[in-house]
Amino acid sequence: DRDHRHAPVVAGLWAQYEARAEADRKAGVRGAHLEEFRWLIEELRISLFAQELKTPFPVSAKRLQKFWDERLRR
Repeated sequence: DRDHRHAPVVAGLWAQYEARAEADRKAGVRGAHLEEFRWLIEELRISLFAQELKTPFPVSAKRLQKFWDERLRR
């Protein structure tokens, strides 16, 4: 049940990443912040779906959205 609640959140963040990555590819741009965001999504997946593995730092959907707003919003 918990996984079903978290899956759409991760999917939404991933879709946000993919859309920006595609736009950047078309524009010939490659940004370090976008790659960092991608890895933050992976850490979020671990935090939500494999908690026993632990993450090296606190991560949440709210933190990812804040990262996006501060470093990737155009």
